[in-house]
Amino acid sequence: MTATQGSAIGTPHIGRGGTALGGAGLRAFVNMAEAWNLSVAEQLKLLGIDSRSTFFKWRRERDPRLPRDTLERLSYLLGIYKSLQILLPDPKAADEWVRRPNTAPLFGGGTALERMLSGQVADLYVVREYLDAQRG
Repeated sequence: MTATQGSAIGTPHIGRGGTALGGAGLRAFVNMAEAWNLSVAEQLKLLGIDSRSTFFKWRRERDPRLPRDTLERLSYLLGIYKSLQILLPDPKAADEWVRRPNTAPLFGGGTALERMLSGQVADLYVVREYLDAQRG
């Protein structure tokens, strides 16, 4: 399965100024962030944004216009969440996995969250691909 197949937020049409279709993805992200006990700083880093005010503005809006990069990040993050729910049917274990040290070469003894918090969208992609490969 590729990183874009089975995306939790689909593949919306994205124009030059972003899209108004990210509201559902952002709401799902907020729920995921709560389940993972993410701080606001961690949420901002995962979404690739610097502005707290922009983040909270998006959260208040029903259909915020999110940039392409943010939509891509949401897609990977929600795919990671979905994969964990499938691989680890116990919701608590699935949610805690991102914070547990991992000996897989990809993580080098660190956690998946540490890898994802590097700020690079490519790191979200490789974690998503890793979990997809684990699913078979």
